[in-house]
Amino acid sequence: MGEPGRGLLRLCGLAAALALLTTPVPAVAQEPRPTPLTVPALSDWTAEQGTYTFGHATRLVAAGAAERRVAATLADDLRAAGHGAVPVVTGTARAGDIVIDVRPSARTTLGTEGYELRSGRQLAVTGATETGAFHGTRTLLQLLAQGDRIPAGHTTDVPRYRERGVGVCACYIHVSLPWLENLVREMAYHKLNQLLLELKVKSDAHPEANSWGYYTKDEIRRLVALGDRYHVEIIPEINSPGHMDPWLENRPDLQLTDSDGAKQPARLDVTRQAAFDYYTSLMDEYAQVFTAKSWHMGADEYMLGSDYAKYPQMLEYARGKYGPDATPQDAYVDFINRVQAYAEGKGRHLRIWNDGLTGANTVPVAAGTTVEHWLDVAVKPSRLIAQGYDVMNASYSLYLVRGGFHSDTEALYDQSWDPRSFEGEKLASAAGVTGAKISLWPDNGSGETENEVAAELRPALDQIAQATWGDPHPDAGYAAFAARGTAVGHAPGWRDLTRVPVADGTYTFRAEGASYTASVLRTADGYATLRGAGGCLEVRGGRRTLNVPLQPGVEATWEPCDSANTLQRWELEPAAGGYHLINAITRMALSVTDDGRPVQYPPDQRTPALWHLS
Repeated sequence: MGEPGRGLLRLCGLAAALALLTTPVPAVAQEPRPTPLTVPALSDWTAEQGTYTFGHATRLVAAGAAERRVAATLADDLRAAGHGAVPVVTGTARAGDIVIDVRPSARTTLGTEGYELRSGRQLAVTGATETGAFHGTRTLLQLLAQGDRIPAGHTTDVPRYRERGVGVCACYIHVSLPWLENLVREMAYHKLNQLLLELKVKSDAHPEANSWGYYTKDEIRRLVALGDRYHVEIIPEINSPGHMDPWLENRPDLQLTDSDGAKQPARLDVTRQAAFDYYTSLMDEYAQVFTAKSWHMGADEYMLGSDYAKYPQMLEYARGKYGPDATPQDAYVDFINRVQAYAEGKGRHLRIWNDGLTGANTVPVAAGTTVEHWLDVAVKPSRLIAQGYDVMNASYSLYLVRGGFHSDTEALYDQSWDPRSFEGEKLASAAGVTGAKISLWPDNGSGETENEVAAELRPALDQIAQATWGDPHPDAGYAAFAARGTAVGHAPGWRDLTRVPVADGTYTFRAEGASYTASVLRTADGYATLRGAGGCLEVRGGRRTLNVPLQPGVEATWEPCDSANTLQRWELEPAAGGYHLINAITRMALSVTDDGRPVQYPPDQRTPALWHLS
């Protein structure tokens, strides 16, 4: 006989199992997956299950010409970041690949600079334009800087403001090309897209203007090519009609003359046709090397420390052109408008600073001019916008002045500063505001070295990138925001300019008949002092501009050592079996005279001495 008791137990067990199958099982709580860290922060992130893994088999898949240009730059940057050689291919993507896509149909969603990034078995970056796809690759590089595994998910990331920038006044002083190249790479890494450079390009048409502080045309072509590749527009500025002393030093015929007959070497005489012709001929030379579609003429502080009443020819010119109700300031605005018309005729858009627009003019600034607002004057940003001008925020609170005012990045972050907050006015709407930029000014050229400025600049770059791209306050506190910068590190290809190529110690320096024994001591900012029996080597003679001895041919002498004296700091630049000695402030290299004296010269004027150390 069978065992009915056991059969009943089996039936009961089956019923219990069926009951378990039909009873809802409580879901296991999933930990929220954090948004990946980037600077600027991703404007949205939707997490998904899984992980993208970058590996030795990864390829960059790029179908069209625009995609291949983006992929080629990305491949170079991956190599520079230590990720090896990643091939660029066409065809079907496979697991682990990175797909670059430029899809114009996505412009309504992504605009000209936004992008979409999707991470899973593959990683895809899509932009409606080449620039948008490029920005997506900057996010990818920042994620890979934190590891080869990227959480699965997707983001659509679009900037809030179209102009996101940095201004550098390499005016009077000289800023080294490697430093500027580092800046371009760092800007692109942070999705900043506009670099204003006030500088002097060595002129062929006007050799009388070539006092030191200039860049050669080949140097600028090299920098502009880097900016073009990294989607950073480099906008040139020759400040006028004020601050023109670098160009008017040897042109007294174009200097404004006051009622006492005194020449004003920093002021261009805007009432003279020859002055306009001189300025526009310089614009034409700059057009040979700059590709930007904008031209910045400055136009700030024309009457700094003086007033129009000292120059009766200004009123006479204005009334002769605009009638008896014209004011002296109309002559100034007339010059701006003539430059604007000239620039427009050459396909360039004009930009000016705001402080000269005090409301004392009857002639308006030409329509289409962008006004960069840095100083609180009578005409507020809201009025400029109401008059139809685009306005960029270049507030003094965003300045880094050598040896002077430094922007308080932490305070700006804690205040949730954004480009609507101008000097003297906060706007309720962003309409008419193009964006914002930080500005580096050398009011005291020897107050800090380039390397010190770079250290101060890094957190400011993070902050301005965040404030112009997305939410100005993505983290609860500044410490968490600063950690983003630490996580993403420096841009691929960034060069550490603080490395001294020789160890501290005592050496004999020999070059072209000169011989010195000196101790090399590394400074905290990455230069070296040379301490000999008579003190420390320093450049101190000749004419000074902004506390910098910028005159070529000035001798370097042994002076009492002073650790705070930046003019006693030197860069040892490796070169063909020896070193060039370049002053950290003047940026000129030492040559040796026939009688054995070390003198500073620009490298295109005299070949730098090759110093052998033993």
